[in-house]
Amino acid sequence: MSHLGGRQVEHEITLAASADEVYRMIAEVENWPRIFPPTIHVEHVERGEREERIRIWATANGEAKSWTSLRVLEPERRRIAFRQEIPAPPVAAMGGAWVIEELPGHTARVRLLHDYRALDDDPEGLAWIDEAVDRNSRTELAALKKNIERARTGSDLTLSFEDTVRVDGQVADVYAFINEAHRWPDRLPHVARTSLTEDTAGLQTLDMDTRAKDGSTHTTKSYRVTFPHRAIAYKQVTLPALMTLHTGLWTFDEQADGAVAATSQHTVVLNPATIEGVLGPDATVDDARRYVRDALGANSRATLGHAKAYAEQIAKALEGSAGAGSPGAQ
Repeated sequence: MSHLGGRQVEHEITLAASADEVYRMIAEVENWPRIFPPTIHVEHVERGEREERIRIWATANGEAKSWTSLRVLEPERRRIAFRQEIPAPPVAAMGGAWVIEELPGHTARVRLLHDYRALDDDPEGLAWIDEAVDRNSRTELAALKKNIERARTGSDLTLSFEDTVRVDGQVADVYAFINEAHRWPDRLPHVARTSLTEDTAGLQTLDMDTRAKDGSTHTTKSYRVTFPHRAIAYKQVTLPALMTLHTGLWTFDEQADGAVAATSQHTVVLNPATIEGVLGPDATVDDARRYVRDALGANSRATLGHAKAYAEQIAKALEGSAGAGSPGAQ
């Protein structure tokens, strides 16, 4: 893959895992939102044996950005080169590589290389990119080390689950209910307040106050990526105390009989340091898993239930108006 010129920087970290294991974790982009704090969502646009085009939504210096990258995978060298096709301003060009090296004692060195230029070679833009690349590279490498080494300890802190409802309505209406989060305080009893912004089409920032069963509220902030009328992916960046990570995915699948299967998926990593403070001195990781599963699942099922009622009410209204306008109904 061609070199882009301009600024060249390198970051590295050593971790306790095999080089092959680390390579696989980086190569499989579906892992990224769970491993790398800046990454909100990743999707494959095109996928070949060694080359692929991926679209990434991630934060940089606190701003949500999106870009498409071409990657060349070389598993035999444990190297993955990347190049942004259409960078997000102020970036004019961005490329680099992941290089994973086997070290003695079942350890590996990960080198993250970048080279980049700013639009019009603007000094302020270059300084912004310098800061973003440095912060994200350090954050990503530290998170990679933490996640891989934690997984190797066998600590059962990660849980994934989903809830699904069948909706006898239109997929566009079910999607609209979830997409229109600014209306949730009027539509969902467990939501006290929301603030939804969408400065870039398809990329939303959602601040929300959610009511717990005991009447207390907690505030979360999420970035959401929308795919009308197929899915809405999100990642919480302001989290409740029990979690160090929470990603989610709403999906809307049209069934053969015309109904819609609406699903809420969650992946959570628990924070063991806060379990005692939140759930009491005798609480275990299993208790925390059950608590989080019940709390998130209850809210998701409630939201899906209201989305179902909303879409089915519209469907019935449309059926009624169609029936009223037919000759046999006069």
